[in-house]
Amino acid sequence: MTVSHASRALLAILARELLRFVQQRGRFFAALVRPLIWLLVFAAGFRASLGLSIIPPYETYIAYDVYVIPGLIGMIQLFSGMQNSLSMVYDREMGSMRVLLSTPLPRGFLLIARMFSGTVVSIIQVYAFILLAALFGTPLPWSGLLPLLPVLVLTGMALSALGMFLSSRVKQLENFAGVMNFLIFPMFFLSTALYPLWRIREGSVTLYHLCQYNPFTYVVELIRFTIYGQPNLPALGIVTATLVVFGAAALIGYTPARGGPTAGRAAA
Repeated sequence: MTVSHASRALLAILARELLRFVQQRGRFFAALVRPLIWLLVFAAGFRASLGLSIIPPYETYIAYDVYVIPGLIGMIQLFSGMQNSLSMVYDREMGSMRVLLSTPLPRGFLLIARMFSGTVVSIIQVYAFILLAALFGTPLPWSGLLPLLPVLVLTGMALSALGMFLSSRVKQLENFAGVMNFLIFPMFFLSTALYPLWRIREGSVTLYHLCQYNPFTYVVELIRFTIYGQPNLPALGIVTATLVVFGAAALIGYTPARGGPTAGRAAA
């Protein structure tokens, strides 16, 4: 595979995902409705009852709606990554990926290109949500939104890698939809997306430890610290490790010689 071949394949996969995203307007609005409901309804209700102490990266007391913004950004990327993997299950059997996976292009490159294209779509949704949150009066440090871009690429790729690993193990579309729902909500609620760790520990030590072992916690914290211009090296390391581990597992799952989902067709 030459650089020219790789670039054409990457641009074709990216253009297809962007075209699908543009054509499926309901997908865009659905991606924004979920976090907006949390921001405008739940955050408004919790604002008066849930006090937040001064914890890094915040240097003063903050309103609850300010706290949940990084978690809702992570929610957008989590749902987008799982939805990208859900479409991969369909494309693998009847769509374009069935053809691409049988081409001489390296399988690892095709998976990375698919994850990257899904990440680009999620980033568009994230910045649209940030704009809407600002219009509704949630204060955000605008200086942190540009440094946030490479972090969103990393976190989006990590969550997409997790979804791709699941899609490599699940053969039927209906089964994957159930697995996806079983995974998304525990990952979201057992994290720092809605509450800080110290408050979770006050309620349940067991839940506190589950949050510590949840990779989505570190996705949210990496986004949170980046927005406020502060480094979080432990979160960066864990998110990177998540991308590497699940990316490698997805590649193994999609390798026919190892019994991946296209093994039967390759043998035939």
